[in-house]
Amino acid sequence: MKEWTRPAPAKVNLALDILGRRPDGYHDMYMVMQTISLCDTVAVAEATEGFTLAAEGIVLPEGKKSLEQRAAEVFFAEIGRPMPPLRVELQKVTPAYAGLGGGSADVAALLRILRDVYAPDLPGETLERIGFQVGSDMPFCVRGGTALAQGRGEVLTDLAPLPDCWFVLCKPAFGIPTPQLFARVSACGFGNRPDVLGMMAALERGDLVGIAERLGNVFEAVLPVEYGEVLRIKEELMALGAMGAAMSGSGPTVFGIFREDSAARNALRILGQTYPQTYLAQPVRRF
Repeated sequence: MKEWTRPAPAKVNLALDILGRRPDGYHDMYMVMQTISLCDTVAVAEATEGFTLAAEGIVLPEGKKSLEQRAAEVFFAEIGRPMPPLRVELQKVTPAYAGLGGGSADVAALLRILRDVYAPDLPGETLERIGFQVGSDMPFCVRGGTALAQGRGEVLTDLAPLPDCWFVLCKPAFGIPTPQLFARVSACGFGNRPDVLGMMAALERGDLVGIAERLGNVFEAVLPVEYGEVLRIKEELMALGAMGAAMSGSGPTVFGIFREDSAARNALRILGQTYPQTYLAQPVRRF
């Protein structure tokens, strides 16, 4: 049986701002997003019947379709052909509920496989639109690289690539409910906003120092006190030599940018003694 595999790289938010609440109940986002080398692997094979998803630790409520199945159904409806029986297997590395877009990255990798196998002439923009019907992070995860994301995340503008550097990512043992943070931002206002325009200008110059200085996430200002460990990890990354550090997405993962791999590996070693989910990664260019 033929099988196709693709990497599913995670993402970080170099800058995350929220412009306000939309009439449809969502929020207008203003984000600089970056694909990183921390990744799952997605494998797809044609099967004898139905749609099956195999992944350690993933349990779906009875009768509920996975994001992968929903995306596959939308894909085949878009290209106008019946969906064949499929088996999808995820080899998970990126932690779940971490602010790193791991689930979205898996679906995006699946869509890239389906496009390559069943509709190789399908434009990338169409694949992004298909992904957006499943989740707001999907268009960027389909595209990859370095991009400005606006709207709910579906309006993408390619940016100059992030210069070579190292990421150290550290996820504490808890998760943070995303709706809780959006509610707190809406109630508290949009203070401590990141300099998105300055970040874009620093990327254009290839100025890693300027980029690191402008890392920011509006959610950090409204973290409930019980999640204060996020800010302590950020301080520890800076103390270990990070050029800048920030929480990614709605957290709780914190990442630091390092110029030298030796400093990054030292931070990985030290943080890893306390936090098992600590990772080393590098930037990934657009797919």
